[in-house]
Amino acid sequence: MTVTPMAPDEKSQDSRFMKRALALARRGEGYVSPNPMVGAVIVRNGAIIAEGYHRQYGQAHAEIEALGTSSTSSAGATLYVNLEPCTHFGKTPPCIDRVIEAGIARAVIGAVDPNPLVAGKGIERLKEAGIDVTVGVLAEECFRLNESFFTYIKKGRPFVTLKYAQTLDGKIAATGGDARWISSEASRRLAHRLRRRHDAVIVGIGTVIADDPELTVRKVAGRNPLRVIVDSMLRIPEEAKVLRVDEAPTLIAVTDRASLEKRARLSKRGVDIAVIAQDDRGRVDLERLFAFLGGRHISSVLIEGGSGIITSCIERRLPHRLLIITAPKIMGSGLEAVGDLAVGRIDQTCRLAFGRVARIGGDLLLEARFADEGIAGPEQTP
Repeated sequence: MTVTPMAPDEKSQDSRFMKRALALARRGEGYVSPNPMVGAVIVRNGAIIAEGYHRQYGQAHAEIEALGTSSTSSAGATLYVNLEPCTHFGKTPPCIDRVIEAGIARAVIGAVDPNPLVAGKGIERLKEAGIDVTVGVLAEECFRLNESFFTYIKKGRPFVTLKYAQTLDGKIAATGGDARWISSEASRRLAHRLRRRHDAVIVGIGTVIADDPELTVRKVAGRNPLRVIVDSMLRIPEEAKVLRVDEAPTLIAVTDRASLEKRARLSKRGVDIAVIAQDDRGRVDLERLFAFLGGRHISSVLIEGGSGIITSCIERRLPHRLLIITAPKIMGSGLEAVGDLAVGRIDQTCRLAFGRVARIGGDLLLEARFADEGIAGPEQTP
């Protein structure tokens, strides 16, 4: 696609209104998945005349909401949207027809939709209708906002975030198992925001037995994610809090060695039991679990531990992103966050690339990704 170069002042204005579209899109966080977060802004003569965002899965898309809230005609105006307008029927009709019918003169699009049902078709339809199209404004920011969606659409599997809190010397629990609380109150609020952002939260059975967590969103407003317990032999105590499915749905991933009688009892209580093939160590194969979740339209998962799950994920390089919260505490002996990775030499270590580093409460938050796995950026042309 040929994109007409913009004058400096036009480029600055486009960035400003695209930032507004992104801010609106974020309001749909935790409510629109597996759809992407999308915001739309309609501008005439440098002033916003209407705006909207995709509020909830199954409801109107951002462009439709913006056009519906405009108190004046949108004919001749510019539409800013962080993701290409859709061209297919899904839960709602395609957006592209309404955009064209509204008489929009120019469309500024942050990123091309990776969905094969769209993938540039919306842009071509706009151009065929005589609409001036600019693609790629704040492309990286637009991609990062919907990185889970991009990953899910392209690979059919959820975007995986691995998050854990540790002491300065890498411990996630004391020798006796006590882990409350290593991190600060501010870090725990972050954990609840992360749960809200993801479709599912995953822990191993060891964490359930040791901590009896609820795995719900309580410290911030938002929906509860699907709770996924990795429990090869179905050892979960039947009084565990995560089995209270009236609070949030729960899925337990087991192998075919799990008790049939216990499976039946828990299923009658509304707990979803998924039999997943085992790995070479007789445990639930995490890669197969992620593929299974992708088949259920789970586009993002948050792994919260414990040590066994953390180690397995890092060993197999399954997370797309690692979020490590480090508290200013030294424990000495205790449970290590990461177990044996069979590293015999320095050149065999798992290399990471650091991203964001921030203070949160009294803790440090470090974002990292695997150094040898590049993250594919947004496509700016179909």
